[in-house]
Amino acid sequence: MAAYGLYTHIASNKVRSMLLLGGLFLLVYVMVFAGALLAEVALNSNRPFDAYITLAGRDLIKAFPFATIGAAAWIVIAYFFHQNIIDAVTGGHDVTRQQQPRLYNLLENLCISRGIPMPKLKIIDSPALNAFATGLNRSQYSITVTTGLMKALDDREMEAVLGHELTHIRNGDVQLLVIAVVIAGVIGFFAELFFRIFFNSNWNFGGGRSSSSSSDGDKKGGGAFAIVLLAIALIGLAWGLSLVVRFALSRSRELLADAGSVELTKDPDAMISALRKIEGRGELPGSTSAVMEMCIDNPREGFADLFATHPSIDSRVKALVKYAGGHDPGPMPLPGSGEETGNTGAPPANSGPETRPEAPHGGPWGSSPQPAPSPAGPIPGPWGRR
Repeated sequence: MAAYGLYTHIASNKVRSMLLLGGLFLLVYVMVFAGALLAEVALNSNRPFDAYITLAGRDLIKAFPFATIGAAAWIVIAYFFHQNIIDAVTGGHDVTRQQQPRLYNLLENLCISRGIPMPKLKIIDSPALNAFATGLNRSQYSITVTTGLMKALDDREMEAVLGHELTHIRNGDVQLLVIAVVIAGVIGFFAELFFRIFFNSNWNFGGGRSSSSSSDGDKKGGGAFAIVLLAIALIGLAWGLSLVVRFALSRSRELLADAGSVELTKDPDAMISALRKIEGRGELPGSTSAVMEMCIDNPREGFADLFATHPSIDSRVKALVKYAGGHDPGPMPLPGSGEETGNTGAPPANSGPETRPEAPHGGPWGSSPQPAPSPAGPIPGPWGRR
């Protein structure tokens, strides 16, 4: 059943990628038609509603090849330069084995163990705890991690995160996300352009009619007003659908990537503790929502969670506990962060010798007859609370 789910997910991603590309062209044509409606109202006042529709339809036919070429050019630009755009937004840069031997060796070992091509490694100088994968083909695949993540996670947890991102590449999630971002970008650009032109222009729906204009002139003026409303509605619809395309991406991709990481590392507890450390600490300052949707955790949640691009950390951890046999330590403070430790399982500061009876219950690894006390009360690994 697991293999069936994985391979159907990969096949579904390929089909949806093609559908999204087709949807991009369709939305571009809608935007062009809306622009033609506005242009006809500006150039030809005092016409009935159906006349504007006919004229705009003719304009769409004339503009069809140019719109198609423009959309195709946008796809080509995104195909070759999307990584440069993402790096410019996030500040990511390539690193070598000599610069980051720990990170490079962890990723290389994962790739060698499963025969996966080695993607490029990139680093973002940020205290945020996050990572993401990008690329549209084998020569472009890359995994980007923040310096904050590298400092906060140990080798097991970092390996789990890298396995998560490798699974996104293997499952075809990165291609689908990049295509969705391309669609939202091009439609959002033209929508904003049209709205700026509209609100910065002086529209005269009545065509300069005098106060003694006939009722027929009123109807024509009303037709122009209705056409403008229709054009605005079409532009808003196209822009809204471009956002829905991104929000509609299955959130199951994150659950499958978590499962893929466990498959690669054979260590569900490492994935769980990594998620608990990342939880609520992944916001990349200055990054767009499109970039955040690619990350291992997107703390930006939609209205009532209906449009959230990621499942909650709690639901992902519960899935790993239920299906992979992991153990949830609960929310985890970062070492040296000064965060509250009330929910970490540490004994109270004034507990004194009353904490001694807990020594025989030192988790699945047993305990020494006289365990050394820990004034900081750290969590004993990701296998559960003491």
